[in-house]
Amino acid sequence: MGLFLTAPFILASASPRRVELLKLLGLDFSVLPSGADESFLQGESPMDHVLRLSGEKAGVIAATNPDRWVLGADTIVVINQEVLGKPETPEQAGNMLRKLSGQEHTVYTGFTIKRTDAGIAVKDVIASAVVFRKIPEDEIAWYIHSKEPYDKAGGYAVQGMGAFFIREIRGSYTNVMGLPLCEVVDVLKRVGAIQFIS
Repeated sequence: MGLFLTAPFILASASPRRVELLKLLGLDFSVLPSGADESFLQGESPMDHVLRLSGEKAGVIAATNPDRWVLGADTIVVINQEVLGKPETPEQAGNMLRKLSGQEHTVYTGFTIKRTDAGIAVKDVIASAVVFRKIPEDEIAWYIHSKEPYDKAGGYAVQGMGAFFIREIRGSYTNVMGLPLCEVVDVLKRVGAIQFIS
């Protein structure tokens, strides 16, 4: 009884959220960050960006692990056509939260599942709409002086203290965390990477 992998599995990402989400499934996997350059290319759309990067992350690791399933993923936050990365300072985090305050934004995650020796490479991108309540300045000041905003796209954690900023989510909740689990499991099952045994 359980969920079984048909070959060893590698997550090509250092994201603690992605690790946490995959562990929910009970999967046994290795973590090997790809070190891919996450810069935008000239004229690249948000969807193209996350798809390309997820493919590059998976491709780097799959090249040296051809007999393993490899999952690469990339997540970005977009508001009014501006991409919000990961803040590095309290000032940057505060500016991001002010932009998101009282507004709707979109979270895009691209993911790629690859196994080189089987010739399998499947990519997809999932979008979720997130609506923030108006965030007062005292709450912004409190939040940006916590540890939470600093390794998250958009400077907030849907599964952490930042949850109380969120009025509404349309689409995948786990996508906002960094990995659309429903769609990832569908693909893993379709390509024969996982089997559910009762």
